[in-house]
Amino acid sequence: MATRVRWLGHSCLLFEVGGKHVLVDPFLTGNPAAAAKADEVPADYLLISHGHGDHVGDAVAVARRTGAKVVTNYEIGLWLQEIQGLPAGQVIGMQHGGGTALDGVGRVKLTLAFHGSVLPDGKNGGNPCGFLLSFPDGTRVYDAADTALFGDMRLIGEEGLDLAILPIGDFYTMGPDDALRAVRLLEPKRVMPIHYNTFPPIRQDAHAWAARVRESTDAEPCVLEPGGWLDLGAAGG
Repeated sequence: MATRVRWLGHSCLLFEVGGKHVLVDPFLTGNPAAAAKADEVPADYLLISHGHGDHVGDAVAVARRTGAKVVTNYEIGLWLQEIQGLPAGQVIGMQHGGGTALDGVGRVKLTLAFHGSVLPDGKNGGNPCGFLLSFPDGTRVYDAADTALFGDMRLIGEEGLDLAILPIGDFYTMGPDDALRAVRLLEPKRVMPIHYNTFPPIRQDAHAWAARVRESTDAEPCVLEPGGWLDLGAAGG
């Protein structure tokens, strides 16, 4: 089965890998752009990039329903166990630069991100992160999550990226201009925009941004509608 990713709206992503599922930043309930419901989305692993409510979202409910293991930073991992009651064996709390194997899925490494991370109840959510995912078929994906532009994206790009997933909404994250600069630093084969058009402050024209990517980089932009799939093993999209 091909490795593929589905955009569920905002920053929520669903990777399908050999019959297993990795759900990222599951903000579905209360998300006006959500393309799935929290009580139906599959998950073997959950990745949480930072503590904001539009990223933690339905993580606890999905973890309880599915038994999925949750990969996040150390502080959010403690919060999930001590405040939300998830068992320790279900939570993998790491820090930046650290990685871990995901059974049947590949490997995930936490990368830098420049953003906030306070949790919905006001508790400390540690430092925000992005994710570098390496799948068994050799596909490598960087999900920047919520971040500003930063120069060390070039180092992440040196890993060799099949797909970069970047926020373009502005206001809370990079906007279109800085996201275009990020593409130049990362040099991925393909790039996919997220974190836009969910709320008025982050309204953007993703297709106009994609045209700029085509004109000024070698990356192929892939603009999905919420609910759309992208096959990671094939060109085009």
